Amino acid sequence: SDRLSNKMKICILLILISTSLAEPLWDSAIRLSSAINNFLKEGTKHFEEEPRDEANILAEYDFIIVGAGSAGCVLANRLSEVSGWNILLIEAGGKENYVMDIPLTVTSMQFTEANWMYKLEPSGNVCLAMWQNRCLVPRGKVMGGSSTINFMIYTRGNKHNYNRWEQMGNPGWGYKDVLPYFLKLENMSIPELRTDSIYHSTSGEVPVNYAPYRTPLADAFLEAGKELGYSVLDYNGETPIGFSYIQTNTRNGSRWSASRAYLHPIRNRKNLHVKKWSLVTKILIEPSEKVAYGVEFIQNNRKYIVKAKKEVIISAGAVNSPQLLMLSGIGPSEHLTEKNIEVIQDLKVGYNLMDHIGILSINFIVNQSVSLREWDLIKDFKFVEYMSSQTGPFTVPGASEAVAFYDSNDPFNPDGDPDFEFMLFSSCFSSTTLIHHTVGIRQNIYDKIYKPIEKYHAWSGVPIVLKPFSRGQILLRTKDPRVKPLIYFDFLKDERDLEAQLFGVKKIIEISKTEAFQKYGSRLNDIPIPGCEKFVLNSDDYWKCAIRHFSFPVWHLGGTCKMGPKSDTSAVVDSTLKVYGVKNLRVIDASIMPELPAAHTHVPAMMIGEKGADLIKQEWEFKNAL
Repeated sequence: SDRLSNKMKICILLILISTSLAEPLWDSAIRLSSAINNFLKEGTKHFEEEPRDEANILAEYDFIIVGAGSAGCVLANRLSEVSGWNILLIEAGGKENYVMDIPLTVTSMQFTEANWMYKLEPSGNVCLAMWQNRCLVPRGKVMGGSSTINFMIYTRGNKHNYNRWEQMGNPGWGYKDVLPYFLKLENMSIPELRTDSIYHSTSGEVPVNYAPYRTPLADAFLEAGKELGYSVLDYNGETPIGFSYIQTNTRNGSRWSASRAYLHPIRNRKNLHVKKWSLVTKILIEPSEKVAYGVEFIQNNRKYIVKAKKEVIISAGAVNSPQLLMLSGIGPSEHLTEKNIEVIQDLKVGYNLMDHIGILSINFIVNQSVSLREWDLIKDFKFVEYMSSQTGPFTVPGASEAVAFYDSNDPFNPDGDPDFEFMLFSSCFSSTTLIHHTVGIRQNIYDKIYKPIEKYHAWSGVPIVLKPFSRGQILLRTKDPRVKPLIYFDFLKDERDLEAQLFGVKKIIEISKTEAFQKYGSRLNDIPIPGCEKFVLNSDDYWKCAIRHFSFPVWHLGGTCKMGPKSDTSAVVDSTLKVYGVKNLRVIDASIMPELPAAHTHVPAMMIGEKGADLIKQEWEFKNAL
């Protein structure tokens, strides 16, 4: 966008000025020119490797996939492996670009057209520090979907999560069943983990690495874990409980989205067509027999109708998949009737909305220069380093460096079932100009709490509740597919979630008091939160007030097209991901999750895509054999 390019110009000017202070102007200009040339070369290569927008689409395909996100990209790759099948992949957004793949600047992408820019409807109970009391809900509207704007954190979940899926009536979704698909997609590049062939693979499409740069705060976090009696381990291995540096889906210091992993390598595959900037407005369903036979979509205000010989697959994510189903007559009958939509199948579409919940306001000031601050990175010309060699601080995904998984019911059992995730960010809202806008914090609240500490180095600890009880719902605002749906989610409606978040706050503060952090003079930023001043600072009541102000859904949405057995009246799809009551229609993405795994949902969504592709291949191979 023009706004982004102007910011880049300002950034380059500041870099040039700052480098001239440290070395002769001519030398700094040559250095900067070389860095820019390298960056443009890499960006051009990236641009050319993405599959093109197909101008001459067919009237009919074997399979139509709606959504080029984490699951959709996998499906497009795997289904087009069958040379006799023609595949159409439709994406509402446009091209991924190389700037999107700079790890540290991930939050800036949420101000661009690559984000659907959804918001929660106000509840009066949560998001009280945000503009209009509405938390933002970033969702990717771009090739790669949310994998192109997320924090690149590679977590799978654990055996307890998927065994529960199976126990809920979903055969074939236990840990023994899904682990092979996690291995299939993975290309583990961390040397000390590559040899673990039981839990890791080196042959998949998705590279897994540690960030090549880390701050002393990341090391302090792991040392703090040891002080408290926990192990430093591979959380994607045999057991999840413990502390670790964050594993990321990056390669050579750059984001590796689902599109880069699964679509770029097959850009010349003849039986795969991609339509970008194309909004699917309706699934075409024959009403008497209830058979899906195609889709309707618009691109540049032109309407297209394309048919599917075999199946229509919805992979549009936990917001857009239920929206499209409801627009097409599949959903709660009372709601669809209210919107003047003909009901084809009465199902609990849009219900069971889940997300993991974190709190953002637990920030600590340190007395040494060990964090990531915007001005330091500019004056030390660290972006020049990144443009030259893809190394340095800009390789750290959104300043997230380390993580711990914790089971509050059995804290020291290495085989525990984690209900908390604790994340270390080597920065704070005061560390950079725009980051508080990323989550929608009101300016007056920022000025009160964070402006006074802008001169300090600081870090943040984020406790994340992994087993929330509260549920939300997606509803249509109107029957117009171009209008954003309503997202209702009071994520503290169940009092147990508030108590859990309070417990998490106390654990983060406990971590901050270890010797590992005290050697940096770590102290809590204790400026009272506006609206919570009436409570005693650090009391339970104070923190509950803070939680209602600053907690937010951490963008791991799922569950809105729930997978479950026919006896489960809340289920939308069965264990083969087929929509109940409608033939030739599946949903394959994070929306089918019956419960959220203890994971950032990008990698589980890719696993669902891998397994979904196998389910489709097996069924159609069987049908062809008859």
